[in-house]
Amino acid sequence: MRSSPDTGWYSVRCVFRWEPPRDVYEERVTLWRTASFDQAIVMAEREAAEYGSDEAMRYLGLAQAYRLPDDVIEPGTEVFSLIRDSDLEPEEYLSTFFDTGDECQEHVS
Repeated sequence: MRSSPDTGWYSVRCVFRWEPPRDVYEERVTLWRTASFDQAIVMAEREAAEYGSDEAMRYLGLAQAYRLPDDVIEPGTEVFSLIRDSDLEPEEYLSTFFDTGDECQEHVS
């Protein structure tokens, strides 16, 4: 893709479901250089369909995009951010959405 002044880096999170016996979900964040959120999601969903095309997993159709704040990727660059309204207290919020005890902290293959 040719670069233009409007082109920027976008990260897109896609969610997958591994099939039994694994019985787990995977969230992947990929980077795309394009001109819009919509284009980034189209590109990420195309890649997600390919990534989740084997019998071991499937793409669930959820893609969330984030435009990186600068057109420079360097150590410490924020690549994804999701803001969620919640009345939960911090410990309950973390245990509900992120630290359930069932997470795999490395790549599942």
